[in-house]
Amino acid sequence: MADTYYTVGAITGTHGLRGEVKVISRTDFPQVRFRKGSRLYIRQPGGTPVAEVTVRSGRRHKHWWLVAFEDMLSINDVERFKGMELCVHASQLQTLPEGTYYIHDLIGLEVVADDGRWVGRLVEVLRPGANDVYVVRGPLQKNDVLLPAIPDCVLDVDLAAKRMTVHLLPGLLDEDEDVDDVVGDVVDDAAEDVEGASQGGVGQRTGAPEGQAEGGAPLDVEER
Repeated sequence: MADTYYTVGAITGTHGLRGEVKVISRTDFPQVRFRKGSRLYIRQPGGTPVAEVTVRSGRRHKHWWLVAFEDMLSINDVERFKGMELCVHASQLQTLPEGTYYIHDLIGLEVVADDGRWVGRLVEVLRPGANDVYVVRGPLQKNDVLLPAIPDCVLDVDLAAKRMTVHLLPGLLDEDEDVDDVVGDVVDDAAEDVEGASQGGVGQRTGAPEGQAEGGAPLDVEER
């Protein structure tokens, strides 16, 4: 954990002449990360932090956040950060509600079905809309298994044991029917139920697959 950092934003350029930078959020907690007084680190994508900064101000603007740092009052102070990432140390990660997980903790979990079958390992989390979709690679079929992150499908997540227990709903395997159609149907049909599940249902998560970010709205997760 000592050297682990998670991406919370990508600096795309400067804004105005007073030291603000345009940031694309990569966290589900932008109001926390980009508020006055927040401590952040700046690095090249995936690299080692080259600067520690304290947020002077942060505000939403169109599709970006406009963020300024203490002691950097001019565009000349921040131009060098274009193309870099804002990140936080692992010790700064938010405590999540029960039943909610950072994506980087889910990647690599062993996935087993409630009927005893080994489904594979979780290799990716897709975020198409109302619900996440867990991509599982294993021996059950040639194509990856796509599991909707809803309580009817995801029964248990045991991070200590690095295991996820799931119920393979009809149609999730290629042998049943077209998996893309089924996942879409399940996500649409379950959207109302998942609103309630977001209060702590097992199918809920937050964060990003390191290589992504921290957790909640599209692309909002904390990546390593």
